[in-house]
Amino acid sequence: MAKRVQGKATSKTTAASKGKAADKGKAADKGKAADKGKAADKGKAADKGKAAGKSKVAGKSKVAGKSKSYRVAIVGATGVVGREMLRTLEERRFPVSEIRLLASERSVGEILEFGEEEIRVGLLDDKSLGGLDLALFSAGSDVSLKYAPLAAEKGCVVIDNTSAFRRDEDVPLVVPEVNAGDLAAYTLRGIIANPNCSTIQMVVALKPLHDAAGLKRVVVATYQSVSGAGQSGVKELEQQCRDLFNMRELSVGHFGRQIAFNCLPQIDVFEADGYSREEHKMMHETRKILHLPDLPLSATTVRVPVFYGHAEAVNVELQKPLTQAEARELLSQAPGILLMDDPEEGQYPTPIDAAGRDETLVGRVRVDPSVPAGLDLWVVADNVRKGAALNSVQIAECLVADFL
Repeated sequence: MAKRVQGKATSKTTAASKGKAADKGKAADKGKAADKGKAADKGKAADKGKAAGKSKVAGKSKVAGKSKSYRVAIVGATGVVGREMLRTLEERRFPVSEIRLLASERSVGEILEFGEEEIRVGLLDDKSLGGLDLALFSAGSDVSLKYAPLAAEKGCVVIDNTSAFRRDEDVPLVVPEVNAGDLAAYTLRGIIANPNCSTIQMVVALKPLHDAAGLKRVVVATYQSVSGAGQSGVKELEQQCRDLFNMRELSVGHFGRQIAFNCLPQIDVFEADGYSREEHKMMHETRKILHLPDLPLSATTVRVPVFYGHAEAVNVELQKPLTQAEARELLSQAPGILLMDDPEEGQYPTPIDAAGRDETLVGRVRVDPSVPAGLDLWVVADNVRKGAALNSVQIAECLVADFL
């Protein structure tokens, strides 16, 4: 398995979808990040900005110990997200009777561990998708478009971690803390879409505010780590740092420009209106997940020289005002959120704090004085865990607990 820490990343294998867009490749994590920078003083009052709240979805599996078990496949098993999916299934004790690991020809025969088992990776083809209950796809949109419908035709429910089906009206796009009820529509095509990593963490934070005060407008700027581009992005940042420190000529690859010690306001290609495809993903997906098709929303997505963890500065205009204390209290009690917001102690979340964690971390909560009812907040999450693998497994947990 790949090992990841914030300062350095190493891997025994190359990501299955290197060079793809952010939704096609994330990063893997062999071990949890150390507990530095975690929320402290949970028992202090939320209105004083102390860390509070327990994760009601992210922290506990809904199906651990369930008597019925399921035949599960991971498509793209040797990629960074696929490996994290495997690890997350094991960690959360998902009831598996059979685990089938599938990939392209170049990865066939590789051995991955699941519990005490060593499992050989098989070839993804038409025959390999029979006799399954669930399949987690993370091998790129082209693979999903070809094989996900085939798996669904064979009676397998597909949870797809690419952009292939997110815009399809008859495919539910789900973040369990936000819209788990939408999973009922899985029967339409047998496919469930996992949202973009940057969308997931934002809607987890927006949901309790919307429920309490109604969203009127959202403006977000993201600071997205290189692992959002897959293992190729991680390796490129690492190599550029090495080259610069050793006075060697710097090579540019996946990102098209120097990413080391730099910020690039482009993720994916630009569209005709000047927004990038990543920005369009965030805007469309947020509206779909929150069932707010006309929500005014603007996004600016930026790639930053951080290995793991996405951060977002979110400005929210509400239908009615919330005080800082009220907003903190709502966020501290919301599923999947850990509030880390103590200005007196200099406490706020960073990508290092989020590495290896399941929760979405929220801090810097404050009233926006420029509008009658507005808030600013800082939202951070592990883009590989909650932004990809964990959300997919949580969907599977909700599915087998409530619908299968």
